[in-house]
Amino acid sequence: MKIEIWSDVMCPFCYIGKRNFEKALEQFTDKDKLQVVWKSYQLDPSIPEVQKNNYTDYLARTKGMGKPQVEGMLANVTNNAKSAGLDYDFDKAVMVNSLKAHRVIQFAKTRGLGDEAEERFFKAFFTNGENIADNATLIKIGNDIGLSEENVNTALSDDKYLERVQQDIQEARTIGVQGVPFFVFDRKYAVSGAQPKQAFLQTLEKSFAEWREANPEIKIEITKGQSCSIDGVCD
Repeated sequence: MKIEIWSDVMCPFCYIGKRNFEKALEQFTDKDKLQVVWKSYQLDPSIPEVQKNNYTDYLARTKGMGKPQVEGMLANVTNNAKSAGLDYDFDKAVMVNSLKAHRVIQFAKTRGLGDEAEERFFKAFFTNGENIADNATLIKIGNDIGLSEENVNTALSDDKYLERVQQDIQEARTIGVQGVPFFVFDRKYAVSGAQPKQAFLQTLEKSFAEWREANPEIKIEITKGQSCSIDGVCD
């Protein structure tokens, strides 16, 4: 069963939601029958590639809030993250455009490394204070998850990966995504936001039960004899 997750690596609730979802998966007995697909989303495509504001100043400017109010809000988010087992450091966060990171994630998905890429970029932004719009940093992050420098350069230069980011964002609009994280289960149910583990688990169980009913597991009793395997070995 397919689970699609729309996310931006600069969204603090997306990282928390990822961790809570993973905790639900740990308790889900049929997790080996799930296909998790990460989808790109940009909360603010207008952020420049070169840092102009820190996280606090950015929120104060875009939300029209005073700095003390923003600082209080970020302190609450930091505590929520800690409850999920994550360490946030908004003072270190480098506020730059996330498009290049999404391009690398799209390439990583072609190598079966989508989840590893999401995790590494979240940590880069929220914990390590790495610049996710800097090419050298992107290459380092790519290396950490098993991508070569050539792979990362391809992700940044080949328009195919830009188009995949844009397609994910357009698809989000089509199905009515208004904020991230947004988890879609078998295109029938959705969980919006960084919900607690139990909310994910309940939706997993409900959607999988319906999916399994529509896609019953086929079990065949086999009587074995001499045969040739798919790798050409005959005995």
